[in-house]
Amino acid sequence: MSVRLYGYFRSSAAYRVRIALNLKKLPYAQSSVHLTRDGGWQWSEEYRAINPQKRVPALALSTGEILLQSLAIIEYLDEIEPEPPLLPADAIERARVRAVAQIIACDIHPLNNTSALNYLKGPLKHDQAAVDEWYRHWVVQGFDAAEALIHPGPYAFGSHVTVADLCLVPQVFNARRFKVDMGRYPKISAVDAACLKLPAFDKARPENQPDAE
Repeated sequence: MSVRLYGYFRSSAAYRVRIALNLKKLPYAQSSVHLTRDGGWQWSEEYRAINPQKRVPALALSTGEILLQSLAIIEYLDEIEPEPPLLPADAIERARVRAVAQIIACDIHPLNNTSALNYLKGPLKHDQAAVDEWYRHWVVQGFDAAEALIHPGPYAFGSHVTVADLCLVPQVFNARRFKVDMGRYPKISAVDAACLKLPAFDKARPENQPDAE
């Protein structure tokens, strides 16, 4: 399978998909969609033809189809390449894993993505300090819940990596960028450390991407 990932090195959503591709050992090319340079390439007509939502990631398949939304892409990859599985076999455990993944991807991330932060700074006229505090507030709200729900062993839900880990690790990276106190989250920090020892996670780190600045 030949695929092309449209992403941005610091995008946590694209980071999730890079980890999944690496875990599945699926080769992929990358095209950088710089979200801030020259006003942001995501707003260009060229990229809108690829992704009408004008966000990253987008995964272009060799057959011509383009898939959007990181969790949908990850579940697609899990279906076409079932090893290693990213969801537990047990239905209750699958629901628990998905809940933590969605706390990150559906609760924290939408409030803190580039579009939301730019709206706070632009039309709403908040200064950078207020925007940073906004970011930290929503990370803390989500991490407080995730810390109570995960069961490290050493990964978020035991001895196998799941989609919860794929969401947690990129969010921890961004939490540190915005100076969230990770000392209050020992379980999340332990999961992050365990995951980053794996080559699939290490290769996906933002600083290891071709468009890293």
